[in-house]
Amino acid sequence: MTAQEILIKAGQLVLSLSILVIFHELGHFIPARLFKIKVEKFYLFFDPWFSLFKFKKGDTEYGIGWLPLGGYVKISGMIDESMDKEQMAQPPQPWEFRSKPAWQRLIVMIGGVSVNIILAFFIYAMLLWHFGQDYLPYDKVTYGIQTDSLSRSIGLRDGDQIVTIDNKVVDKFNKMSSYIILHQAKSIQVKRDGETLNIRVPDTFVGNVIANKDPFLEARVPFVVKAFSDSGHAKQAGVKVGDEVVSLNGHPIHFHTELVDSLQAFKGNVAQVGMLRGNDTLQFSVPLTNGKMGIYAADYDDSLQMRHFTMVHKSYGFFESLPAGVQQVGESLHNYVLQLKLIFVAKGVKTSESVGGFVTIGSLFPAIWDWQSFWMLTAFLSIILAFMNILPIPALDGGHVLFLLYEVVTGRKPGEKFLEYAQYVGMVILLGLLVFANGNDLWRHVFSKWFQH
Repeated sequence: MTAQEILIKAGQLVLSLSILVIFHELGHFIPARLFKIKVEKFYLFFDPWFSLFKFKKGDTEYGIGWLPLGGYVKISGMIDESMDKEQMAQPPQPWEFRSKPAWQRLIVMIGGVSVNIILAFFIYAMLLWHFGQDYLPYDKVTYGIQTDSLSRSIGLRDGDQIVTIDNKVVDKFNKMSSYIILHQAKSIQVKRDGETLNIRVPDTFVGNVIANKDPFLEARVPFVVKAFSDSGHAKQAGVKVGDEVVSLNGHPIHFHTELVDSLQAFKGNVAQVGMLRGNDTLQFSVPLTNGKMGIYAADYDDSLQMRHFTMVHKSYGFFESLPAGVQQVGESLHNYVLQLKLIFVAKGVKTSESVGGFVTIGSLFPAIWDWQSFWMLTAFLSIILAFMNILPIPALDGGHVLFLLYEVVTGRKPGEKFLEYAQYVGMVILLGLLVFANGNDLWRHVFSKWFQH
């Protein structure tokens, strides 16, 4: 990955997290102000010792910290990450959080999570309204699937047409691989040479897929040239974007895997490559210095593959996009919960390989600035942020909500000393999780490579 691609990914990550943090904290800030609770600080990122930028308006100091691990609002009279014991030792004031009724404090605490869910819904709905939805139906995968060593190990073969998974139809091809993983599929039904076969999926398969990290299920596509790299001579030989590989030294070639396997046999020689351009078949002499032509293939959903695949486009009117946005929030949340479940129940899934920090999150963004992908990922991260914050862990919103619900039900408020110690425990837990997740990133991307060398 080039330095430019790393910067683009990092830029998208920082912008996405900044948007999510600001909206999350607004979810606390707005109801606090509506209930006339004093908010002392509103910060994007944390500001231990100093801040990058700040100004004061009314009772609130607004600023940007230097530590990009989130953000916060400091609500007067509340035991939070600021651990302001001096303030809490003073008699309660009418404008403080602790002086307000439990139902008002509860609304303030669930505000951040609520806004994150609403934000995800809004983004999904607007994306559907603007872009619609493109997908390849499961029964329109023209040339079947392309397998790797892992999928071949369970009995799948190039060209198989997947009919059902656990005897259930998954209507969109791009959802099949995630369905197999998240639902820990036990069997895959495929059509091969006119027969329907039942492929059993071993219990260890999901763990192997996650450890492998590469896509294990892709649509088999004709090799249509999408772009060129510097590692070959195809472009200099006259090959153009949109050309389709049809032969190599007189032998018919149709698919990506066939071409890659065949090229290695001619490494160091000049190959005669047949290309279909429009209705004409052209021959090019391409030196294979390193066994590569220096071309990238277009995926099934690329416009260059239009003649081979029939993609379905579904448009949404404004009012149609609203329930569709709600449905997508529900699906995303459900899938995320299933992902977490895998860590605890799936055989062969290692926590160290499944949990990651900022590097893992940043790697989800594309290496080019694509606004549609950016907003899709931002919506998904907003759901993750909401889910993680509502967990009943002290120091998170969910911990505060748990204590407030206890107060609402029993009529007794937990003691301030108890809340203070609970906050300490929660902060230790969160710090431990933060170190563990980002430590995994360091191990995977830095230290493990050192040991391999």
